[in-house]
Amino acid sequence: MKVRFYYDDVNYRINRSTEIKDLIVKVIRSEKKIPGDLCFIFTGDEKIRELNVKYLDHDYFTDVIAFDYAENRNVNGEVYISIDQVRKNSINYKVSLNNEVLRVIIHATLHLCGMDDKTVNEKNLMRKMEDKWIKKFGFKRNGIQI
Repeated sequence: MKVRFYYDDVNYRINRSTEIKDLIVKVIRSEKKIPGDLCFIFTGDEKIRELNVKYLDHDYFTDVIAFDYAENRNVNGEVYISIDQVRKNSINYKVSLNNEVLRVIIHATLHLCGMDDKTVNEKNLMRKMEDKWIKKFGFKRNGIQI
């Protein structure tokens, strides 16, 4: 089992990477899954759009794309994160960049564990789970512990 972070020509480096890797493992185990090999690749808008067009037939920017390579209960995958979009989201939601990066990492991890966010109820559950793990990690939103 390995969780790795890679950087594709972006001016960003994750803080507290060891703690975040440990949190990812906890999220996976909480979903009754087995942590496998996960790669989180931080990139920019153009790469994300290129992946979105090529693999999902969506011609727009997004903050994260997760490719699920699960085998049975083993969680394996590649996650591409547009630091450009995450930075914009952090400003819109009035949270730190690191907080929003963690949210996107948790969001992608939950997707790789089988959670979805297509309906309102699924989106609400996903947000609740994200908030739970961000709170466990110790981040705050607008100065308030979430």
